[in-house]
Amino acid sequence: MNDLKAKVAYLQGLSSGLDLSPDSKEGKLFHGIIEVLDEFADSFGDLEEGQEQLEDYLETIDEDLYQLEDELYEDNGASQSAGNGNYIEVECPGCGETVYFDSSITNDKDVVEITCPNCDEVVFVNDEDYQVDEEPEMLEGQTNGKRLTASDEDI
Repeated sequence: MNDLKAKVAYLQGLSSGLDLSPDSKEGKLFHGIIEVLDEFADSFGDLEEGQEQLEDYLETIDEDLYQLEDELYEDNGASQSAGNGNYIEVECPGCGETVYFDSSITNDKDVVEITCPNCDEVVFVNDEDYQVDEEPEMLEGQTNGKRLTASDEDI
């Protein structure tokens, strides 16, 4: 972009060195052409800046998606090793997002809090003191990386 602006500035210098009268037809023509070229150079610079911002934004989204995929596949591998394939479905009271988690957490002796990945609100705690608005729904899930589906009884 700087190269384009430098070329336009060079043309402005050349036109002023021609000693053309600004009131003459040729002077008006050269002045008009150079003004248009200067505006094009400015517009081109704005487009380049916008393109760089979009590339940075896209790269950030790509990195976030990569991390999310790693977490998803890592969690999927952990549930495959659990082997039972039962999941609990809870709706987040904060944002309404449906959260699925392994049913074996309810049998854990330690207190475990399940938070919504969308808004970080606690949706389930395996402690008898924690009250849930609705009873969690048990689902039979497939642990081979496919989307969870409800069993025939739930349909």
